[in-house]
Amino acid sequence: MDFSSINEAINKLPFGGMIVSVATSIILGLLLLWIGKAVFGLFHRNVNINHELVEKDNLAFSITYVGYFVGLLMCIGGVLVGESHGFVEDIIAILSFGTLGILLLNVSQIINDKFVLNQFSIKEEVINEQNIGTAILVAAHSLAVGFVVMGAITGEGGSILTTLGIWAISQVLLIITTKAYSIFIPYNLHEEVKNQNVAVALGAAGATIAVGYLINFSTQDNFESWGFMLLTLAEYTGAALVVLPIVRWAADKTLLPGRNLTDELVNQEVPNVGAGLVEAFAYLGGAILVSWALMGMGGF
Repeated sequence: MDFSSINEAINKLPFGGMIVSVATSIILGLLLLWIGKAVFGLFHRNVNINHELVEKDNLAFSITYVGYFVGLLMCIGGVLVGESHGFVEDIIAILSFGTLGILLLNVSQIINDKFVLNQFSIKEEVINEQNIGTAILVAAHSLAVGFVVMGAITGEGGSILTTLGIWAISQVLLIITTKAYSIFIPYNLHEEVKNQNVAVALGAAGATIAVGYLINFSTQDNFESWGFMLLTLAEYTGAALVVLPIVRWAADKTLLPGRNLTDELVNQEVPNVGAGLVEAFAYLGGAILVSWALMGMGGF
């Protein structure tokens, strides 16, 4: 359809229609947040959200819930930023890609349950056990997926199918890197988190978000071809697999001098949450440095 007459009318408004466009984007963003809340309820129909939040004061559920909305906000951000193609066209794009982002975020949580945190029941740990460690990991995965969807939506030249393809590939990469992380750390991640080890959960959360950030960075440019996209994803994911063990070693030697990071996390009566934060920072800082370095090199 031709919306040129509507777009021209909007452009003739004061400030070139900027006020109307900004107000419309904010309203649509809030609408998508409301839709995201409703969809979350549909995907978790056996969970009484209000009861968990205000009756049980379930901090673990609150962490997962807020993490979901942060991830959702990032998905919405992917459709709000970028070049305008016309007032009406922007509205259609925001609603279509925003709704798609909401669905992908919720489906990703199911994938996380089945393939990432699959050695225990997330619902059991968060709702019944109120396990803060599990909640932190679930929230971190929501942020990582928010990064992924934001990157897939932001660039020009793609379509809804392109976004779906990048999301699907990125889910596989998140699973691979998570499994790799579980291999190189010298303890059982799932066992420690199940035992409510918040320090270990913080470190793993930092690694998960770091990978999501790198995937976002690799996909946010304009889509040129699948060959180029796959090569870029491989570069950044490969960098993540190399950097994660290195920055953990560096954090152990430089940020915790005279101490052993593993001992602080798992080999003392009360795990050192501060050490977990240091580990998480190391992963996130390493990811940011890698993205800046690759950006300066234009890739490998």
